[in-house]
This record gives sequence, structure tokens and C-alpha cells, in this order.
Amino acid sequence: MSDLVLFERTGAIVTLTLNRPDKRNALNLALWGELAAHLDAVRALGENIAVVILRASGQVFCAGNDLKERGAKAPERDYQAKIVTRLADLAQPVIVAVQGGCFTGGLELALAGDIIVAGESASFADTHGKFALVPAWGMSQRLPRRVGQWKAREMSFTGLPVSGREAERIGLANHCVPDTELDSAVARLAEAIASQSRHSVFAYKRLYREQDDLPLQAGLAHEVFASAGVGPDFAERVSGQFGK
Repeated sequence: MSDLVLFERTGAIVTLTLNRPDKRNALNLALWGELAAHLDAVRALGENIAVVILRASGQVFCAGNDLKERGAKAPERDYQAKIVTRLADLAQPVIVAVQGGCFTGGLELALAGDIIVAGESASFADTHGKFALVPAWGMSQRLPRRVGQWKAREMSFTGLPVSGREAERIGLANHCVPDTELDSAVARLAEAIASQSRHSVFAYKRLYREQDDLPLQAGLAHEVFASAGVGPDFAERVSGQFGK
């Protein structure tokens, strides 16, 4: 039996791959359990990991929740929601690579990432209404923060799909590239992040997360008082950039 989420580490980059291609990477409880274990592993590795890539096997990123498991009982009522939040709250930036369908629960999972890169085949949709469901994994909070309140309402009320190019235009995806270039585009971003100081990048992510809903003046004050200060690799990096 193959792993439902693959874990691969290359230097300071970890890649997590949803691996149920025959089921369009639908999210069942076993997959959630493996994803949670891998997130624990990333946390344990700490600053040894600079960036996490979330991707999927096959032609579809994720069809959403496995509706055939609707009767299955999760360990906790908010089990999946907590795992999505753990992904969003990783110290490391998370890049999500999306090809093909990214629907409902799959979209909620993708929205936990910091950077979304879409292939031209990508299609994003919130189809809760199609199945008489209401979100519980963050859609009503993260989608409007990404695309704005009114576009989020359109997507959720209609269930209509948004293409990769349209996702780029409205800010749902940071980039849209040909599918053949998706992996290389994600790798370039990951390598760029990994080349930066962990001290700076991790502090930036924490500040962005903490200041998300603050008014400007409160946010400016928070940046000053919550600053992590100069990193331990400052002197080494300055010396490497400008010479001794």
C-alpha cells in the first residue's frame, strides 16, 4: 500500500505530495493522518528546513473531501481544520503547486499556503453549495483575505470555477505558468527562499500572520515592538556580500 502523502527532503526544502491520484487526491482520514505526521516532522526539523512545497501526484491537485467517508468519524470534530491551521502556521513559508482541479476542501488546503503557483490547467472552485455543505476548514476566512470579500462571495455563492489565469489576475494564485513549467517555477521560488536568512524569513511570516487584521498604526507599532532584531547570521552574510 503506497503512502498517501509523500515526504521528500532536498537540503533545506521539504516537498509534501498528495498521493491518491486514482481518487483525484480526495482527502480521506488516512491521508489527513499522514499529512499531520509529516507536519510534525517539519516542525521537529525547525530551522533546518527553509521552505515547504505542497503538491500532488497525477493530473488533479485535489478534488476536495472524500465524500464517501462522510459517515466516518474523525478523532475530533475540528480534526481536519486543525491540520489545515497547522500547515498555515508552520514557521516555514509554504508554496502550493496546483495543477488541474483544486476544489472545496482542496482549495481550503491550498489557501493555507503562503504562495500559490498554478499551472494553466488549474481550476479553483468552492463547491460546498453543490453538496449542501458549509465550510469548516477555513474557506470563509482565508478566501476573502486572498481575493477580497466580494470575489469570495461570488465564488462561494455560485460554485463556478476560476481558471489558473483568472486566479493569477485576482490574486488567488501568485503565478500561473504552463503545466510543463510548474515544477521548475516552484523550485525557483523555493530555492530563492532557501537562500535567504531563516531568521528574516521566519520573522517576516510571523509578522505578516500577527498583523493580518490590525489597523495600519497598530500594525506599525507591532512591527517595532515584536521585531526579532538582527539575526545571528548578519555578520556572515554582510561579509559574504561585500567582503571583509
